[in-house]
Amino acid sequence: MKIWVDADACPVVMREILFRAAERTQTPLTLVANQHIRVPPSQLIRMIQVPSGFDVADNEIVQRVEKGDLVITGDIPLAAEVIEKGALALNIRGELYSKENIRERLNMRDFMETMRSSGIQTGGPAALSKTDRMEFANQLDRQLAKLKQLKK
Repeated sequence: MKIWVDADACPVVMREILFRAAERTQTPLTLVANQHIRVPPSQLIRMIQVPSGFDVADNEIVQRVEKGDLVITGDIPLAAEVIEKGALALNIRGELYSKENIRERLNMRDFMETMRSSGIQTGGPAALSKTDRMEFANQLDRQLAKLKQLKK
């Protein structure tokens, strides 16, 4: 089992949580981004820099992810693709995407995109709160524990 991070949009504070979790659970962690992102010296943590371009990092993750891996992303189409491959997807607010809820999330994303393209101001997501960070860390720990149990 590995953790893959869609790192271009992953805040530093969430990356720090991921680095600690990877070391604590001895789980390989790979950040994928189109810009260089600093990672701590570790046998478990690495960074893959991909060329700039639309969905290049997402495509790299989809190509490499395997059943049972965990992908950290706020990109709902990417989440849908990795779920289709048997991986789990978790966003930085601690929401776990699943086969049961991903279709609804894709529909809402498409609806909001239609609203924005028609000129309606929808606003962006709220700033990350301490509660969001805590929920992310807790959900990450729960999922890593479950995945480790499945591997035994």
